[in-house]
Amino acid sequence: MSDDEIVDRLTQVRGIGRWTVEMLLLFDLGRPDVWPVDDYGVRKGFAKTFGRRKLPTPKELMKHGEKWRPYRSVAAWYFWRALDGSR
Repeated sequence: MSDDEIVDRLTQVRGIGRWTVEMLLLFDLGRPDVWPVDDYGVRKGFAKTFGRRKLPTPKELMKHGEKWRPYRSVAAWYFWRALDGSR
């Protein structure tokens, strides 16, 4: 199944949203091209990495993420790590 098919199928279950499925794809299924644009940590890490005061919108992140395709999962991981030790 493709990532989109998994998202579509699992989000039909009450209480399971897109973010939950994206984390499953990333951490349990090891999919290489998951780009969780609604994740606060990814948004905050992106802002810190690029010296922005405001968090990017999911739409902005989607646009920026195109350059990291097909390895956007790696980019997400680096943005999370950018926050290690941050306050």
